Amino acid sequence: MVAWVVENPILAAFLGTTFTYAVTALGAALVFPFKNVSKKVFNGLLGFSAGVMIAASFWSLLNPGIQLAEQIGMIPWIPAVIGFLAGGLFLLIVDKYLPHIHVMTKHEEGLKSSWHRSILLVLAITLHNIPEGLAVGVAFGYAASGLLDPSMVEPAVFGAIALAIGIGLQNFPEGAAVSVPLRREGMSSKKAFLIGQFSGMVEPIAGVLGAILAIYMRSALPYALSFAAGAMIYVVIEELIPESQMMETTKIATIGAMIGFAVMMTLDVALG
Repeated sequence: MVAWVVENPILAAFLGTTFTYAVTALGAALVFPFKNVSKKVFNGLLGFSAGVMIAASFWSLLNPGIQLAEQIGMIPWIPAVIGFLAGGLFLLIVDKYLPHIHVMTKHEEGLKSSWHRSILLVLAITLHNIPEGLAVGVAFGYAASGLLDPSMVEPAVFGAIALAIGIGLQNFPEGAAVSVPLRREGMSSKKAFLIGQFSGMVEPIAGVLGAILAIYMRSALPYALSFAAGAMIYVVIEELIPESQMMETTKIATIGAMIGFAVMMTLDVALG
């Protein structure tokens, strides 16, 4: 497994992000047995997603980036800070100009557009999925970069696999967050599912791009790992946490976030 990933990191990134996309589609498929899902359940799932992404940002991205920067002779905190802030800035710019609508609040952001509401909803979830796919791709590229000590290669490979599993788990509610509201508003189950799963298709594209950048721009790899972490944290703070706290019973979302963090931390520490 380890040798295959090191020899085929781009394919490994594609397969890993195809898995995360498949879980998005599985979440979107909730429209077939259910026409509606309670907001309390959604809040808990969104909190879970936030916890997973926070843990992944440190254990799978920032910490390996800092260790790699130190190993190759960089001042460790510089690429971590620059890359992290650059990732957040990138999402801030995209968030400002890309027309989209928030899942729970129905609040529209970005440039004014006449696009249909379902398209704006898909764009919002797609915006979440770009940094997620990028993070998985960069993680696989990091494992195969050739910059690591031999003893660090196997943990890096399994760390990338753990990240793909964690991102996949938190993609389940994201797929449902697109398809279920569309079904509730009268759209057919089939059409709502197709739109919901479509939002995850960007992840394999972002994953392959992340792996290519990590492999062929090896000197910038600590920055790339931190960039992906910053983009993910931006999504958590801007979207997931506020939307998971929409009801008075916010403890459901808080508990979900704690569980999500613990699950991702366990995956990363146990496998990576």
